Amino acid sequence: MTETSKQDRVLIFDTTLRDGEQSPGATMSHNEKLEIAGMLDAMGVDIIEAGFPIASEGDFEAVSDIAKNAKNSVICGLARANAKDIDRCWEAVKHAPQGRIHTFIGTSPLHRDITALSMDEMANQIHETVSHARNLCDNVQWSPMDAIRTEHDYLCRVVEIAIKAGATTINIPDTVGYTIPRESADIIRMLLERVPGADDVIFATHCHNDLGMATANALAAVEAGARQIECTINGLGERAGNTALEEVVMALKVRHDVMPYDTGIDTTKIMGISRRVSQVSGFPVQFNKAIVGKNAFAHESGIHQDGMLKNKETFEIMRPQDVGLSGTSLPLGKHSGRAALRAKLDEMGYPMADNQLKDVFVRFKDLADRKKEVFDDDLIALLRDAGAADQNERIKVKFLRVICGTEAPQSADLTLEVDGVDKQITCQGDGPVDATFTAIKAIFPTTARLQLYQVHAVTEGTDAQATVSVRLEEDGKIVTGQSSDTDTVVASAKAYVNALNRLLVRREKSAPDADVKTVKYTDAV
Repeated sequence: MTETSKQDRVLIFDTTLRDGEQSPGATMSHNEKLEIAGMLDAMGVDIIEAGFPIASEGDFEAVSDIAKNAKNSVICGLARANAKDIDRCWEAVKHAPQGRIHTFIGTSPLHRDITALSMDEMANQIHETVSHARNLCDNVQWSPMDAIRTEHDYLCRVVEIAIKAGATTINIPDTVGYTIPRESADIIRMLLERVPGADDVIFATHCHNDLGMATANALAAVEAGARQIECTINGLGERAGNTALEEVVMALKVRHDVMPYDTGIDTTKIMGISRRVSQVSGFPVQFNKAIVGKNAFAHESGIHQDGMLKNKETFEIMRPQDVGLSGTSLPLGKHSGRAALRAKLDEMGYPMADNQLKDVFVRFKDLADRKKEVFDDDLIALLRDAGAADQNERIKVKFLRVICGTEAPQSADLTLEVDGVDKQITCQGDGPVDATFTAIKAIFPTTARLQLYQVHAVTEGTDAQATVSVRLEEDGKIVTGQSSDTDTVVASAKAYVNALNRLLVRREKSAPDADVKTVKYTDAV
């Protein structure tokens, strides 16, 4: 690698399988680790920290197998500052085409107190352990844990010792997510200026996200001269997590104008590995997570949707295809406008004239006020109901309230509009639907027999619309009514009434000379 390419290239060091797996509850199986490692290798990750070989026999075997299967990535193992850890780490990673030993020790006053080592004693241990690692492997990384809270003079001293002992990469971790971007950059800059031999090694940054600034701190370190970013998929890691691979990679890609560094990552594989890591770790990705969250490329606001339909660059700084998505999502909700609704209906194959769209839009807004998100199947249900509304409806549901629960009786308080006149009644039944149907038949008696009553959810979730189908038979005439609503009982009432309206139309067609409007209904009050 030439000097120029060193300055332009930022190495991606992924520690999902080590630091990420340290998240409580995120343990992965042996095969899952191998699968994720293969995906990281395929997407172009430079260094994969595959695990902590001394931690357990399972961890050793996973690191060893990942090393044996590696194709392009350097395979790294973690080791504490002692010969036993380092030897075990080398035994695991030596099978890789390119292996790395990563050894560390806590250098801040807090950590020195825990180890009961003086500054000089710790300095000697750093020299001995890094030298031991370098005698085994020519690719050695050293980290002063809690570097951000280590005295600057001492940090410079131990970094110089590690370089002289043979470390080829010096990682400066913000172990507790304490730093801010300016300080992150200042520390890297200070080390490059003050430490002899700093120009001959790669400086890395490992930022935790306790204050929500991991990505910003990592990028600030890069601008100051760091050329390796340690990160995890989805930001998985201890406590609030780590720098997220997808965030730093896409930030460098999108803002190449101000940060002209390349990573070599195939960004189109980001979404696939993000979802797989979420599955195997059991850690769901928050909806508004940068780059990989469900809402990262979703626009619900009417203003935003209209802008997106005219020019996607108005509200998107990157293409969803760049991270492996097929396209932008314009989820329909209460903030959506006519433009988005029309575009969605056109996409679904239901082009509409302005007057038709106006009616459907009113129904859509009513549903969106009751439902968090309106899906394609919801729209189909709305169109079906709108089609039914276009018919000559003699009977309409005006009001319905039901009482149900563990204690009988269940009852329905119903108001129907029949031929323009409101009729109200309260009836009991064996459950809320039975009470509702009893009330309908009490207001509008008919000899029609209920042949089918069927309910299914249009979409997922507790706020999903229920679509109800009702089939009635009268004197050989069979009619079906359907309706959808987030309230199953309301959908049931509307479906039954829809079937009755269809039955009246069938009566009229079969007896054209009859005055079907003379059909009796009760004077329920």
